[in-house]
Amino acid sequence: MSVAAKFISRFQGFAVIIAVYVICHGLTAWAVTPVQNLFLPDITVFASLAYLPHGVRVLSVWLFGWKAILPLAAGALLSEALFTAANVRQLMEPVLLESVAVGAVSAFAAFEIVWLFGWNLYSGQSRRIAWTGLLAIGALASVINSMGQSVVFSGLIFPGDQLPVMAVYAAGDLIGLAVCMVALMLIFRALRLAGKSRKPQE
Repeated sequence: MSVAAKFISRFQGFAVIIAVYVICHGLTAWAVTPVQNLFLPDITVFASLAYLPHGVRVLSVWLFGWKAILPLAAGALLSEALFTAANVRQLMEPVLLESVAVGAVSAFAAFEIVWLFGWNLYSGQSRRIAWTGLLAIGALASVINSMGQSVVFSGLIFPGDQLPVMAVYAAGDLIGLAVCMVALMLIFRALRLAGKSRKPQE
């Protein structure tokens, strides 16, 4: 493959990551945030109970490794610009870049931590997708992200809300990953069934 072809292929992959991240963030903003805001308004500003883009983080790093960090950060910044209310964005602006960086790096950090213990769960290590392994990675990444975000937003969160915000970050990331994985499994199943139906009858 030529250098130009490799660049185009990589650019397309990064564009897909950004687009899917923005779509998942939009779904979270339109479907989850309004309901959550009715019950947990002080926490909703900082964390979602079902943050779908966390699934995009884990699956993107699983496929692309550290190269997914930049498009994940770009997707997060674009999502904040498109879906976050101006008053909330103004509140978060002093630490927004730090928050985006923590989110973008969290999944890669989780993959690298388990790699240090001898488990290489990146794509291509097995013919079968290790769904349970990805879920475990996502859980670890959600803990890393929740701890990092609580440090980033420590000056903006009321002391009494620190632990609830951390818990919502961790739970929301994990629920978001689970929803994405279920959706992906259903898509794979539909594609597999469609492939079988196209085979000629013997």
